[in-house]
Amino acid sequence: MRSGEVKRRTNETDISVKLSLDGTGKAEIATGVGFFDHMLDLFARHSLIDLAVTVKGDTHIDDHHSVEDAGIALGEAVKQALGDKKGIRRYADVHLPMDETLTRVAVDVSGRPFLVFRTSFKAEKIGTFDTELVREFFQAFAINAGLTLHVETLYGDNAHHIAESCFKGLARALRHALEVDPREGGRVPSTKGAL
Repeated sequence: MRSGEVKRRTNETDISVKLSLDGTGKAEIATGVGFFDHMLDLFARHSLIDLAVTVKGDTHIDDHHSVEDAGIALGEAVKQALGDKKGIRRYADVHLPMDETLTRVAVDVSGRPFLVFRTSFKAEKIGTFDTELVREFFQAFAINAGLTLHVETLYGDNAHHIAESCFKGLARALRHALEVDPREGGRVPSTKGAL
């Protein structure tokens, strides 16, 4: 089993992440941020990554540190679980519909972190959750996992649907990109021989 475990403690957050890339989508999520819990739960389910995330953060200030730092720790855990990346498919993309919303997500497990995020929200909040934190999470996750990640919402109106399509799109793209390809025969999927 390809697994990762990260503990991250700062003056703002205390985070524990455990995951298995070859799971069934089991999730144990407790971040103290209800909407974010929902996003991580569906991320686990649609990626088939078994995921346990616990966050104790300074939510009395706001949710920013909890969401961003969880993205950092989750990215580090994915990178750890991938090891030398031998045999993975590496590339994947998906168009994810969510009612009136359609989001495209493309990923390259390249070791060269980069985020293109072309998604905007017509509302600043989903309940009490700041919609700008969706991008913050994706940025922290992509950089720390070593992914080139493109996220673009082609159209949509409802902020909840837009956020959910981004998280589900990431999950479905990663599900394919992180999969072991039997045709690779344990090789690193790069002409360089390393990622």
